[in-house]
Amino acid sequence: MNEGVLEAIGGLGLFLLGMFVMTDGLKQLAGRSLRTALRRFTRSPTSGAVTGAVSTAIIQSSSATTVTAVGFVGAGLLTFGEALGIIFGANIGTTITGWLVALFGFKVPLGTLAFPIVLGGSLGRLFLRGRWAKAAEAIAGFGVIFIGIGLLQSGLGGLEGTVTPESFPPNTWFGRLQLVGIGVLITLVTQSSSAGVAIAIAAVHAGTITFPQAAAVVIGMDIGTTVTAAMAVVGGGTQVKRTGLAHVVYNGMTGVGAFFLLVPYVAFWERVGSDALENQPEILLVAFHTLFNGIGVLLVLPVANRFARLIERIIPVPEDDLTHALGRSLLSDADAALDVVEETLRQTAIRTYSLLLSMWRTPAARNRSEDEITELDEAVGQIRAYTTQIESPDSGGAQRARHQAAFHVTDHLDRMLGRLRHTERVATAAEDPELRALAEPLIETTEGLLAWMGEEGPAVTERAEHVSDEIVAAVRPYRAATIERSAGRPGDPADIESRLDSVRFLARVSNHLWRTALYFEQLADPTAPELALEVEPDV
Repeated sequence: MNEGVLEAIGGLGLFLLGMFVMTDGLKQLAGRSLRTALRRFTRSPTSGAVTGAVSTAIIQSSSATTVTAVGFVGAGLLTFGEALGIIFGANIGTTITGWLVALFGFKVPLGTLAFPIVLGGSLGRLFLRGRWAKAAEAIAGFGVIFIGIGLLQSGLGGLEGTVTPESFPPNTWFGRLQLVGIGVLITLVTQSSSAGVAIAIAAVHAGTITFPQAAAVVIGMDIGTTVTAAMAVVGGGTQVKRTGLAHVVYNGMTGVGAFFLLVPYVAFWERVGSDALENQPEILLVAFHTLFNGIGVLLVLPVANRFARLIERIIPVPEDDLTHALGRSLLSDADAALDVVEETLRQTAIRTYSLLLSMWRTPAARNRSEDEITELDEAVGQIRAYTTQIESPDSGGAQRARHQAAFHVTDHLDRMLGRLRHTERVATAAEDPELRALAEPLIETTEGLLAWMGEEGPAVTERAEHVSDEIVAAVRPYRAATIERSAGRPGDPADIESRLDSVRFLARVSNHLWRTALYFEQLADPTAPELALEVEPDV
């Protein structure tokens, strides 16, 4: 194989490696700041676009920005229209990579300076801790990127005379369409539009491809990113599917617009100054990439909410599907995945509390409760399975505290649903005057928790704890009194057993209600102190 080809392939590999390392370092360095910024500054699709563009430019990862936005939608923190603004803005933010490559890789070549940058960053990653270590990792990745660019540039330069513009489809309508297809293929192979843009910049700089040909390839690379989004539509949760479809439609439309914009763009620079096409093709190529993405965002923002409603109609939320938001693609961002788990658990808790109240109030609800309990049981099982796949730090930290809280909430909902299957205990507690009086505070607490979960009432965690303590403390005196009244008197043993079972049922349900509320607070506020290990009430 030609030595130049091998060098170019190696340069591309180093570029991709550098992007991975730098992006990972920047994402870790940004930490929760990215999430805070996206939530704080997104008030509309327009503000979301600005926030998305800036965030993506800083962390160099449109996927991280997109996953965070989708997680917020699944958690009910953003509307889908606002999230689309962030996603559209992320498209502009990704063009910053091209500017870095064009300016620092060609106009201001870093050359051998990149090697000490890599060494310095690597040493910093080894010996520093915390955010400084992540910053050093990002610096090392930055250096590797430009070592890769240097090799890519050198390799393509070595192909001069072997690979020429004539080796590619001509600058005709059909030829440009073929070049778009090549761009799509490059993105599919590299799984990175940034890598594809770097290849195009290096190729046009080396003269192996003309500017119009390179621009057509870049259009294809932008369209190629929709393939990954389309794959998310097949296997993701509802919000992930909506985001994927919106990405496919938007990038497809932007690509079509860019295809027709290319001819007047080239004609403009030929008329203003043809020497720019010859002397600065890298800058003009990156400018074209930014231009058509920017125009696409400007055109779509005024109709972003309508566009969002259209996508929501095409992919509606499945009826009675509590777990529709649990998308696999969110698992790459633990915080985003936990946001969605929190909201899914909240909706499951609302349904569970409502079922408890219905069973308490009407015999008919008890008779038809089995189907709903089974449905809720399945949802809890899916939530537990999804939560198990989330990776969080081995010890300490807010993220791990949230992760543990999610498991605790899931466990208490699971056990509470198991209690509700004993409909006869609910009936006895609701119909026996003494047990009913004991349970009234529990019912009031359930109503308060239901309002709190629906964000229509204040937190009642302390009240739930107090009620649980009271009911647990009342179990033994009630049991002793019941046995004493029954001693020496003829009666139905099943009735005694039923009442004793029912009072224990009340104590355990009250404990589940309190503990669920407690861990929901931990899940929503990871700064809260770590909670003690659970002890089942001795009743």
